[in-house]
Amino acid sequence: MAEVWEADHVQAPVLVDVEGAARRPWITWFVDCATNAIMGVAVTPGSPSRESVLTALRAAVLRERPFGTQGGLPERVRVDRGKDFLSRTVTAAFNALDVTVEDLQACTPHLKGTVEGLNRAVESMFLAALPGYVHQPRPGRRRARPKDEVLLGFEEFTARLLDWVSWWNPSHHPGPLKGRSPLGVWEADPTPLREIGADELWTFTLEDDGRARVISTRGVRFRRRDYAGAWMTGQAGTQVRVRFMPHHDHRIEVFDAATGRYLGPATLADQASPEQISAVRTARAARSRRLRKDLAAARQERYSAQDRAGRPERLKALTAQEAGREVAEEEVADLSRLALPDLIPPAAPPPEWRTPPSLAARTRHALPSSPPSTHSPPGPDTTHDPGPDTAAGHRTGPSPRVHHRVDERGHRYRP
Repeated sequence: MAEVWEADHVQAPVLVDVEGAARRPWITWFVDCATNAIMGVAVTPGSPSRESVLTALRAAVLRERPFGTQGGLPERVRVDRGKDFLSRTVTAAFNALDVTVEDLQACTPHLKGTVEGLNRAVESMFLAALPGYVHQPRPGRRRARPKDEVLLGFEEFTARLLDWVSWWNPSHHPGPLKGRSPLGVWEADPTPLREIGADELWTFTLEDDGRARVISTRGVRFRRRDYAGAWMTGQAGTQVRVRFMPHHDHRIEVFDAATGRYLGPATLADQASPEQISAVRTARAARSRRLRKDLAAARQERYSAQDRAGRPERLKALTAQEAGREVAEEEVADLSRLALPDLIPPAAPPPEWRTPPSLAARTRHALPSSPPSTHSPPGPDTTHDPGPDTAAGHRTGPSPRVHHRVDERGHRYRP
C-alpha cells in the first residue's frame, strides 16, 4: 500500500482560544488514497507554513500513536500548487526520501478528491458540534454565536481532533470500503512498506542553510545569534553544518561538516525571559493599534452633500496649530528628510572618464595628492608686495617676494 498520498491545508471553521485571542486554527494532513486512512496531521494556531508540512509528514511516515500502525513512505504525494508543499525545504525533504511530488493544476479539487472529501467529513462529523463553530450555512447569512459561549483552548481542540483521528482510522466505515475500516484495509494489504528510522527522518526533514561554520568559545554563530550546547566543550575549531526546523529559532541541530555525523543540539544563548517577551509583545500590540488608528483616520474622508453641480467640498476643518503640530510630527518621524545627501559633494571622477557636464558640475575638485609648490609663477600683481615704505617714497631694501597658493576652488590666497 502507501502508493499515493494526498496532502492539504484546511482552516477549521471553529474559533479557538489562542492566548486570549479567538483564532481559527489550520489543519495540515496526509491521507492515503487507497484506504482513506489519515496518515498524519499537524495543527497550527495561525497561518500554516513549511514547518506544518514537515511536522505532518513526520507524523505520517512514522508508525506511532495516535495514528496507528499505518505509515511508511509513499511513492507519490499529490498537492495543488500550495507554496508550502512546493517550498525548497519540503521539496528537498521529499527528494531525500525518494518521494515524487505530483503538482496538480490550480483550482482542481476534483483531482485530489480523497483529501477534499476528508475536509468535508471532518467538518460535518466533528467540527460542527464544537463550541465556536462559525460556518456560514448560506451566503449572506451568519450563524449567531451565543454571547456566553466559552471557546475551546488550543490544547483541548488539538486533543479532541487527534481523538477523532484515532476513531476514524480503526472504527469508521466509509462507503467505498464496503464495511471495512481504513486501518483494516491497510493491514490486509500484503504490499511491503518502505520505512525509515526516526533519527534519519528527523535529519531529512530539517532545513539546511548550506554554510559551514566553526565552533568558537561562544558556541555556533547562526543568523547573528550565538547557540551553545554542553557537548561543545573541547570542540572549538571544529567545522560544522547547521540544520533547523523552520521558524523554531530557539534551537538548532549541529552536524559535522566533513562527515555529516550528528553532533548534538544547541540552544539560543542569552534567551529573553518570559517577562521580557511579554513586554515586547505588549509594546508591539500597542504600536500596531496606533498604526491601525492612524491608517483609519487617514482613509476617512468626508465630503459635503450638494444639491447643485460643483466641485467636491472636503470637510473636517483644522486649526493652524493642529495642522502645524501634525506636520511637525510627520517630519520628525520621517528620517529620510533628515538626510543631507548634498552636504559633502562627491569627489571629481578621474580625468580619463567621460562624465556628463550635469554630473561634473555637482562634484568637488579633488585635493592635490602632493603639497603644492612653494613658488608661484611670477606676475605683475602677485609676485611683489610694494611694502609700507614704498608709499612713503623710499625703501630700506628690496621688498620680499610674497608667494600665493591656490585652494581647491581655484582662488589664490596668501598663506
